[in-house]
Amino acid sequence: MIEPGFFSPADPGTFLRGLFDAAVAAADPMRVVPAALPPRPGGRVVVVGAGKASGRMAEAVEAAWGPCEGVVITRYGHARPTAGIEIVEAAHPVPDLAGAAATARILRLLEGLGEDDFVLALISGGGSALLVQPAGGITLDEKRRINSALLASGAPIGQVNTLRKHLSGVKGGQLAAAAWPARMLSLMISDVPGDDPAFIASGPTVGDVSTPAQALAILEQWSITPPDSVLAVLRGQSGVLPPGAKVLGRVDNRVIAAPARSLNAAADSARRAGCEVDILGDALEGEARELAAGHARLALARQAAMLPGAAPLVLLSGGECTVRQRGDGLGGPNAEYALALACALTGARGIHALACDTDGVDGAAEVAGAQVDPDTLARARAAGLDARAALARNDSHTFFAALGAQVVSGPTLTNVNDFRAILVQPPAYRGPADR
Repeated sequence: MIEPGFFSPADPGTFLRGLFDAAVAAADPMRVVPAALPPRPGGRVVVVGAGKASGRMAEAVEAAWGPCEGVVITRYGHARPTAGIEIVEAAHPVPDLAGAAATARILRLLEGLGEDDFVLALISGGGSALLVQPAGGITLDEKRRINSALLASGAPIGQVNTLRKHLSGVKGGQLAAAAWPARMLSLMISDVPGDDPAFIASGPTVGDVSTPAQALAILEQWSITPPDSVLAVLRGQSGVLPPGAKVLGRVDNRVIAAPARSLNAAADSARRAGCEVDILGDALEGEARELAAGHARLALARQAAMLPGAAPLVLLSGGECTVRQRGDGLGGPNAEYALALACALTGARGIHALACDTDGVDGAAEVAGAQVDPDTLARARAAGLDARAALARNDSHTFFAALGAQVVSGPTLTNVNDFRAILVQPPAYRGPADR
């Protein structure tokens, strides 16, 4: 990891990676969790949770409070050393039996708690797939198929999570209800546009106003045919709780890290390096390739308006892009954004970019994302690669792997969603990569 703040836009690759590292560091649970914890309560304390950052969050809790009783579910490869809290690894983004078994254990742990007991919930992005208990007669395999179809459809994450809530026995406030009447503090690391606690990991400790009919309409909108068990649940009484439900009355939900804070940390680093910064937003959504085309037009326009000798400009953005599966390639939202951006820039000099998922995993690949330089397309042609053909078949990871342009961070142990940075140099600038 590059030390944040000690890099220059004259070395674009190192500079952009430094901005990404600064964004990730701002959301490190070891930094944000201790500041949000109260003194350890007296009496029984139970720690539960789920998400890509939850293992690191549990580690931070025990660093502050000492060993605790509890069970937390995280993604395979994201476990951390803890003395008392058990860290269970399970599958993401499609749930598996390990996640279902661990969820059942969490619910058993919460049974019979009293008013004097205290529950600390550690919730982060990825928890929707990791914390899994299908509602009604839905089987885990049926839920897996619905989940996979939604992810391939390109549906926005808000819709995906709405459906997940109504097909679950633990989301939409139901985890908190299982702990009632104990007091609960839910600490959340947001990976959703807008940072609405009801949508972080599908809101296991937060009530929701959506209805089963709305969830059914989402399936219809994206032409997904559900099995009879799913139809029976969505045509019946949902377990999702309204925000004012009595059993949610002793829950305190707090967002302790969010995309905007990480973008601001990256912006501060860029300004210290002498750059102008424009944050385009922390909650951008939509098709990755369409967002990239718009950002390419913006970068080219901003460069054309720059005077020679002007300070470099950094365009930052966050949010959660989607990919509609059109081909059979290996890709993810950030790599697809980077590939589409390269195609739209067509080798424009002085413009470099990076797009990464802050959890270090873009799509289902163990790759954070990719970097784009003015010579990306030329190097691809020299290697016999067709960038537009790769984009058409959603094969962005394969494309950037062949160029050695992937960003491989390993698990970052946090998750505040996509991070995108475009470095725009003045028209007369000629950096090392442009010569």
